[in-house]
Amino acid sequence: MNKHVMAASTLSSAIGLALALQVVPAQAQEMKDMSKMPQVVKDNMARMEQNKLEKCFGINAVSKNDCAEGAHSCAGQATQARDPKSFVLLPAGDCSKIQGGKLKPA
Repeated sequence: MNKHVMAASTLSSAIGLALALQVVPAQAQEMKDMSKMPQVVKDNMARMEQNKLEKCFGINAVSKNDCAEGAHSCAGQATQARDPKSFVLLPAGDCSKIQGGKLKPA
C-alpha cells in the first residue's frame, strides 16, 4: 500500500474516533433523561420500579425484549435471540436461575 494512502487512512480513522468519543457522552446523557425516551421505555422503567423487577440480559427471544443497552432503545427490537445487550424484566432473583441470564450487559 502506498505510504501516503496509509497515512491518510490512519489520520482519518483517528479523527473519526476522536469525533465519535465526543458524541458518546452526549448520547449517554440523553439516555438518562427519561423525558426523551419512547413511551414504551418509560412504561417499562416504571413497571420495573413498581414491581421490584430486574433487568435480565441474554435470555430474550427475537423481538421479545423489554429494552436494551447500546444496541437499540426500544422493546421488541431485538434482532437475535439471547442478545447479550437486550434484557427482559423479571422478578428480582429470577435471572440467576435461568441459564445464560446475566444482570449486566455483555
